[in-house]
Order: sequence, then structure tokens, then C-alpha cells
Amino acid sequence: MTAELVRGQNHPLSQVLLEIRISAGVPVLTGATLGDEQGAVHGPERVARPGAPAPPGVEVPGRAAAEQRVAVDLAALPEAVHRVGVFCALPTGTGGPLRFGAVPAPHAAVSGPGGAELVSYTVTGLEAEAAVIVLELYRRQGGWKVRAMGQGYADGLPALLTDQGVRDADDLAAAVQTAAAGAPPRPAAPHDSGPEAASARDPLAASASAADRRPAPAHEPARSPGPQGPADDTARNPYEIGARVPDSRDSGGGVDYTHPRRAPRTPPPSQDPASPAADGHPARPVAGDAVGWSMEERLYNQVWGMFEDLARTTAAYRSAVDFADSRLEKELDRILADPRVRLGTAGDAAREEAHARRTRLTDQARAALDRDLAQLTAEAEVVEPALPPAYARWDNPVWHAYRVPAEPPMALRLGDLHLLESAPLSIPLLLRLPLERGVWFDSGPTAADGDLPHSAELRHLAVEAAAALAARLLAVHPPGAFAVHVIDAAGAGGRALLPLTRAGVLAGPPATGAAGVGQVLERLTRRVDLVQMAVRGGVAESLPPDVDTAQQLLIVNDFPHGFDDRAVTRLRYLADEGPAVGVHLLLVADREDAAAYGPLLDPLWRSLLRLTPLPDDHLADPWVGHAWTYEPSLVPVGSRVLEEVLAEVARAQPKLR
Repeated sequence: MTAELVRGQNHPLSQVLLEIRISAGVPVLTGATLGDEQGAVHGPERVARPGAPAPPGVEVPGRAAAEQRVAVDLAALPEAVHRVGVFCALPTGTGGPLRFGAVPAPHAAVSGPGGAELVSYTVTGLEAEAAVIVLELYRRQGGWKVRAMGQGYADGLPALLTDQGVRDADDLAAAVQTAAAGAPPRPAAPHDSGPEAASARDPLAASASAADRRPAPAHEPARSPGPQGPADDTARNPYEIGARVPDSRDSGGGVDYTHPRRAPRTPPPSQDPASPAADGHPARPVAGDAVGWSMEERLYNQVWGMFEDLARTTAAYRSAVDFADSRLEKELDRILADPRVRLGTAGDAAREEAHARRTRLTDQARAALDRDLAQLTAEAEVVEPALPPAYARWDNPVWHAYRVPAEPPMALRLGDLHLLESAPLSIPLLLRLPLERGVWFDSGPTAADGDLPHSAELRHLAVEAAAALAARLLAVHPPGAFAVHVIDAAGAGGRALLPLTRAGVLAGPPATGAAGVGQVLERLTRRVDLVQMAVRGGVAESLPPDVDTAQQLLIVNDFPHGFDDRAVTRLRYLADEGPAVGVHLLLVADREDAAAYGPLLDPLWRSLLRLTPLPDDHLADPWVGHAWTYEPSLVPVGSRVLEEVLAEVARAQPKLR
């Protein structure tokens, strides 16, 4: 069955001999870049292109055509090549279209040796782009995977090659265009031979420096084929599924592959180079073993890959067990329906054999699951210590060297996720920033909360989890980038909020009583209205001086206590309109307490990402239907790391006032 990918989605490759067919409805030229672990392309000889000798492992057509075929032999690629970017570009100087927005969407299909289609991808959303990286083949944990890229370049092939780190990209692109158009190559002098002759045939073929022509360093190991992990699907974001399943393939959790017109730069190398793989075993995991412009982005994508691997391998195990149970049931029914073996020793032997077959099937499935869990556990043990503060647990040593950051992070850790079969392995729950929806810590009882003595302790734990999340938001943003407000109408959360109030990092004292609730909501509602009008009118710099332009976080404890009908309406307005203009809601509430409002508040609950202060399996992923158990990210008992971090935040805040 063909896997139809969307932008950013990954899929494992079970074959090493591949044929990639690209069609665009109009003539296009195709090629491939061969990059190292960081995606850098070392010289034009690492670019498979028309008019040049084919590098090992990749062959591309020599002319522009509406239907193109690229042949890839993954086993023949040099050991130093970790990424193969397959691109297509519109020919120049032919009178044809100059942008992909004017032609049918390019379509790519990856097939194995027998012609069976493995993966397909249609590049949608292109407008002014004249060149696009369609697919990327890359190594991961000893195997190969394919990623749907769709990264376009409005400045055409020169911009694409420049972004890959190729020097003299303009000259190389011109040579490619000339060769693809079918123009005869420039003749070489009769006495030319060696690199100079190659340069005459292709102006960029010999332009690499001696360092670029040197063989790959010995420390870049070959990765032996290890157990093939499950498919990646980073385009979806299961972290957005608490209250509702997302209907978007890329709701902020995946990587945006549109070219950002940034200056080309190479992401930093991995912290620990992979060690050579032993026979029959995958290579040792490396932190940052994923694509990205920075180590932060690479770690983010790697965590997503781990989530996908765990989801897929668990789904495969559960499917195998279901099949074994179904097969056993059918065999037992068949034995029972056959009067010749229904009774006596023959029937007993047949039943024993049926149960034995079921046991063998489940044991094989469990062995495969344990193998994948062991590899994921090894990867988690490497990745977890390398995470930056925004992604790290509160017991991570990175907090002991904490310094106030100069730039905001790309994501935030909300807690951990695990499945019943994966314990104790858990995956960080990372939420992409800026926040696109509010968060609700449910202080009501759940199935896992039966051992709590009373609801008061559960409410305290919910406020404690909310305070830890607010502290993390403050700590990972530059000073003054976030202002935190608190509504605690009855003052019930004072003990859990003490770290925030004692450090002096709140925008003001927690609001109490109906009057305090109204004042805070009025101030934030006014900010939303003014910013919306300023943005729509194109005069965002003309806001009144009393409007705080920093992002605002409102913590509401014990909702709806202290809220009248007008306050409830304003809170709903902030939940709906606030995130777009930097006003975010962090609600601590038991839904049963608001039952008197009936369906009036249903849109509010659906708009928020529901989390729990205790482990609970309420998060469901939309791929295979797993119920993931969520655990909040809390400060270890007795640790002073939160107080120390907030003290550092408080010291930095006055510098911007």
C-alpha cells in the first residue's frame, strides 16, 4: 500500500534500490544533493545533475522533461553521505513558465525494485518558487527514511544550491540549466586531461578545493542496518489533541519547510558522533540526530521522531496480538464444529496446538516490541540530558547553570507521555510556541484519582502544576517578554502560587473577589481589542503607552468562583481571541463546578488543551488511536531549583524597565 505523505511527514524505507518519478505537467530538470549529517554539501561533485558524471549511488536524467526518473542505490552511497535531497527546477530561457504556481503541482512517487510504489507526495502551496526540494532521503538509527520536504525557492536553482552550502552556486546553476536544455558542452582542448579537462566540460566540476576532494574522515562510520523503526509522521501534532482531534496536518507542531530567506548556515554538529555499529546492532544513538537549522530544532524534531516510533511500534504489537487472538478464536470454533476432533485426545491436542501457535505469534511480536523499546530507551537516555531548559525536566542539570535567554524557544515541555506497553519509557510532550490555544488543568476527579483523600488536595496539585508551567514560560523567554497575571477569587491557591508571588515575577498581586476578577479581565480585554484594531489598521506601533506589548498569561484558579455572567463572557472572549494577539489562558478548574452554565461553556472547554495534575490516559493520537498517559512536569519534592530560577528571572526583569 502506498503511503501518501504531506509536507514534513516521514516514512521508513525497506528497500535500498529506489526509483523516484517526478512529474509536473511541464518540462522540469531534476537533480540531487548529497549532504553530510548536518546537510552540508561539500562541493559540486556532491550534486547529481545534468551534464556531469553521476556520483556513486545516484543517477539523474540529462535533459528537462515533464516526466523524470531518478535512480538511487542507498547501499552505494558514500558513508559520509547522510542526506540526499531530490530537487526539481523550471528551465530558464526556454519561454516556459517561470514559477511553479503557474503549473500543475509537482508529484513524486518512490518505488522499489519490483515497481511497487512505496511513497507518494504532491507538492502543494507553491506560488513564486522556481525550484523546490521535493524529497529528502536520510539515515536514522541505522536505516533510511524519506521525508516530504516541499521547500521552495523563489530565486530558483541558485538559491537552492546556495542554501545547501554549495560554493559558486550561480555558476553551477547556469551549467545545470545549459546541460538540461540540451546545449552542447564547451569543447576541451586536445591536451586537456584530468581535473582541468573536467573543468572545461563542466565549469564547476573541478572548482572544489583540495579539502573538498579529500575522502571522508575515518570517524564517520557506516551504519549497519538495524531494526527498522516505525514510520515518522511529524506533520501532525498529537500534543494538540487533548480536547479535540486536530484537523490540520501541520498545526504548528511540524517543521515549516518554506524557505525563510535567511542567510544560509549549517546547523551545529551533533554533541557526540555516532560510534561504529556492531554486527547486527544499530549505531549508538546521538542527540540531535534529525534535520533542523539549529540544535534546538533538531532536538525538537528528534523528540517527534521518537514519539512516532513509539506509536508505530506499539500499534504493530497490538495489531499482532489482536490477529493472534482472532486466529485462536477461529481455530477453536473450527475444532468445536468438527465432530471428529471435538471430543477426546485429538480435540485436546488440536486445542493445545492452537494455543501454542497463538503464544508463538505473541512472543514474536513482543520480541520485536522489546527490541524497538530498547533502542528508543537508549536514544532517550542520550537525548534527555542534551535538552535545553525549555524542553528539559526540572531535575535536569541544565537548570543549575540557568541564565536568562536572549531569544524565545521554539517549543515548551508540558510533561511526559507514555503507553501501557512502554513503561518506564516516556516521551517529552513538547508544545510549539507561540501558544495557539489555552491550557486547562482539570482539578476534577478522574479514574486514577480514587486514592486521594479529598478534592482539596487534587485542586492544590492542579494549581501547583499550573504554577510550574507559568514559571517555565517566564524562565525560557527573554526578560519582559511575558507578563503573568493571576485570578484567585477565593484565595485558595495561595500556597501553590507562593513561588511566583515570593519571587516577585507576577505583573501584580493575585486578584481576589469579584471586583479584582473584573479589573483584570477588563484590562486584558481592552488590550486584545486595541491590539486587534492596531494590527488590522496597520498601525501596530501607535498603541497607547499604557498597553503592555509583552505576551500576557492569565492564570485563573478555581473557575467559575467569583465570576458573574459578564466575567464569564469576557473569559470566553479571551480564550477565543487572545492567542492571536498574545493573550493566553491557563485555567485551573473542575468542569463540574461550572455545570450550572450548561452548554454555554462547552466552546470554552473545547478550545483549551486539557491536562491533569496526576497521570491520566486522556490524550489520544489521531493516527492509530492510542490512549497516551500524560504526566505533568513538576518540580521534585524538596528541590529549590524553581526558587533559584525565578530569582534569576526576577533579577533580570528590572533591566528592561
